[in-house]
Amino acid sequence: MLMRDSSETNIVSATLEIDLLRSFTAIAQAGSLSRAAQRIARTQSALSQQMKRLEEIVEQPLFQRTGRGVVLTGSGERLLGHAQRILRAHDEAMADMSGRGLSGTIRFGCPDDYAAAFLPHLLREFAVVHPHAQVEVICEPTPRLLEQLSRHALDLALISLPDGVDTPNVIRREALVWIGSPGLDGVLSNPDEPLPLALSDSDTLDHIAACDALSKAGRAYRIAYASSNLAGLTALARSGQAFAVMTQTAVPPDLRIVTADTLPTLPSVGITVKFDRARPSHLSVAFADQIRQTLAVM
Repeated sequence: MLMRDSSETNIVSATLEIDLLRSFTAIAQAGSLSRAAQRIARTQSALSQQMKRLEEIVEQPLFQRTGRGVVLTGSGERLLGHAQRILRAHDEAMADMSGRGLSGTIRFGCPDDYAAAFLPHLLREFAVVHPHAQVEVICEPTPRLLEQLSRHALDLALISLPDGVDTPNVIRREALVWIGSPGLDGVLSNPDEPLPLALSDSDTLDHIAACDALSKAGRAYRIAYASSNLAGLTALARSGQAFAVMTQTAVPPDLRIVTADTLPTLPSVGITVKFDRARPSHLSVAFADQIRQTLAVM
């Protein structure tokens, strides 16, 4: 007769339920029960009860309350990695076995530099789980994307935020950096010569950050080229005609990052997802979840 001790029985009987893990990841990503409840259309009370049950299962505290919401404990951080892998495997299995997944079309907005860095992997991963879903991509700077969201011309968008703004919803941070070619070294060494810049639209974070940093440093500059097109900005930097500013992730391998000892340090920007409405579609929420998972590991 096979005998089991009580500890083995407890391990066998305790299971990490998919629904609990999905709510747990939603709270971890949102940073508060209220924001998570809105995203997944559940009450805060229901989510609180679920997290109490999950903590009882793992026998460890997962969240610590703060004045602005909740943060993960060390145990919570460890569980989050497991939960994301389990949920991804679960969703892929369900999509494969059912042959369905979610279907429909969503309109997704994304700045050029994020599109270059994140979109290929993001769209591939989403297609595995939801092969019948269609994602229409519109690439514009953040201010233009916000305008389109307000008109409901987009369902959701990946946008940039200044340092310190909407911090709980920031998925990841990206450093803004100066880029240029060796042909501009002479300009750098001559502080009396205005620095030629290739920047995005005047209301974008990279444009504002560059002008503010140079003004505070007392360095003269001129806008040699302004465009919302990333290819145009990098082409001008590549030609040696101007310095450009972009997120570090998007810097092409043939262009160099100009270090802070020659130009003033630029701030970082936060990346977050914004919907066009308070109650987005299931497909939009699923795509937003895929964005958070993808950007967390890239």
